[in-house]
Amino acid sequence: QINFLRVTKQYLPHVARLFLISTFLEDGIRMWFQWSEQRDYIEATWSCGYFLATGFVLLNLIGQIGGCVLVLSRNLVQYACFGLFGIIALQTVAYSILWDLKFLMRNLALSGGLLLLLAESRSEGKSMFAGVPSMGQSSPKQYMQLGGRVLLVLMFMTLLHFDSSFFSILQNMVGTALIVLVAVGLKTKLAALTLVLWLLAINVYFNAFWTVPSYKPMHDFLKYDFFQTTSVIGGLLLVVALGPGGVSVDEKKKDW
Repeated sequence: QINFLRVTKQYLPHVARLFLISTFLEDGIRMWFQWSEQRDYIEATWSCGYFLATGFVLLNLIGQIGGCVLVLSRNLVQYACFGLFGIIALQTVAYSILWDLKFLMRNLALSGGLLLLLAESRSEGKSMFAGVPSMGQSSPKQYMQLGGRVLLVLMFMTLLHFDSSFFSILQNMVGTALIVLVAVGLKTKLAALTLVLWLLAINVYFNAFWTVPSYKPMHDFLKYDFFQTTSVIGGLLLVVALGPGGVSVDEKKKDW
């Protein structure tokens, strides 16, 4: 773990950010290539008319690609994160994700990744939270890191397999143990790195959209899953790169 962090210290945060925003980048590009289909879907679902449906697709396209460019260029990162939060909220309502628990948990996990990105962009977290009293030694940035970690683990709740095979039970037990370690902040970097490797393997194996012809609906479904999982991997890589923050067992152990 120490050798990995030493070797990757320079570029790991950049890779983490790219992974994290990948689902927004892919969705923004998809809005461009599927402009008519997306507009017609929104118009038919919400009976909102041609112009409002067009505005929705345009907002998604500009908001997501613009937000990604700002995040990767390290300009106005806070505003980019708030914009992407808005896109998640908008899509959750527009595509009726609110009533699908699995997709809702994945969207919340995605929000957790953005929360970590927001925390990373704050050196102290003070200017945005001016006048907010801090509890003990913990700054708002550290509570954002805690919230981000807790939301990220929701992704793994959607990957648990509820059957009686030995492999599934073993995978669930190991996965749940790692999830708890990341959430409470104990051996956080090692647990997060292990989850990254596990998720990468699962993602490439189960969400291999490139093996399905693009005209089949399953292609889009697998691609959506693939990039959402990649974004959560990016959030975990940020945890590996930056640590768990002050509100964690790892940090409290230093005080003890």
